[in-house]
Amino acid sequence: MKVLLAHTPEMRRNYYGDRSLNGLRAAAEVILHEGDDPLDAAGLVRAAKDADIIVADRMTEGRGEIFAQLPRLRAFVRCAVDIRNVNVDAASQAGVLVTRAGPGFVQAVAELALGFMVDLSRGVSRTTADYQAGRKPEARMGCQLAGSRIGIIGYGSIGRYLAEIAKVLRMEVLVSDPFAAVNDSTIRQVGLDELLAASDYVVCLAIANEQTENLIGEAALARMQKHAVFINLSRGNLVDEAALARALRENRIAGAAMDVGRAPDQMPTPELAKLPNVIATPHVGGLTPQAIEYQSLETVRQVEAIVKGEVPQGAVNADRWTRRPANPVLP
Repeated sequence: MKVLLAHTPEMRRNYYGDRSLNGLRAAAEVILHEGDDPLDAAGLVRAAKDADIIVADRMTEGRGEIFAQLPRLRAFVRCAVDIRNVNVDAASQAGVLVTRAGPGFVQAVAELALGFMVDLSRGVSRTTADYQAGRKPEARMGCQLAGSRIGIIGYGSIGRYLAEIAKVLRMEVLVSDPFAAVNDSTIRQVGLDELLAASDYVVCLAIANEQTENLIGEAALARMQKHAVFINLSRGNLVDEAALARALRENRIAGAAMDVGRAPDQMPTPELAKLPNVIATPHVGGLTPQAIEYQSLETVRQVEAIVKGEVPQGAVNADRWTRRPANPVLP
């Protein structure tokens, strides 16, 4: 079988790695995308015309029109958790299996959240920029994490891990998630409005979907305390960026940090990131060797299963997989 690895060379270096690539090559013949730009729908069809499986990075969309144009394609393997830009219904109608990777970046993203909180509290980035520009930094009073209150929106894998870190730091932990049960008596589960009004650090880790679109808007930001900060490590879709920019410019909240936004590849929007009370990183929350290898090696295991005609862990439409290999390759 042939596999198209749709990552650009840069994405391949950063988000796939040699170990996973070698594993993929051991399972099937690999076709590499060597262009610098992500494949659009037409480009993906051309590149995958001889492929049985596509292994796609987060920038490669699985649009509905591609599946009917790729009669040989058996599976669309996403090297990410988020599959919102894959048309699963269209893939299912064509009999193509769609898979997703698990969240191997829990620790990495939670650690970045901690770094953001320290930076916003102590002005690390601000004073560093002053020193590097030859300016004399202003010594401002900082805030201490111990004794402060963190409000975590979304109590999934990252939220749970971050809550444990915050407890060790002697922070009071509030959680808002209507779909999760908090069984830890040291964590207080509250509604979103109460969390926003009571927290010193508001960390957004909720799932991005239609219900959470612009979850943090004008009304939500108005409930936050003036000294509080907002941190987004989920997706840009959850934030009304115009409302956030107004709140920051008018000093209605003290600051913000973000690893995501509404710019391409879910990166922070430059206009928002350049504000003086904002810290921004270019969607690197999960960019550590351990996190990346976790997901890329998972796609290798998925491809190995697909080649054998088996349903891999992470499959989302296995009941409609009609292009399953009729004569699976035995190990």
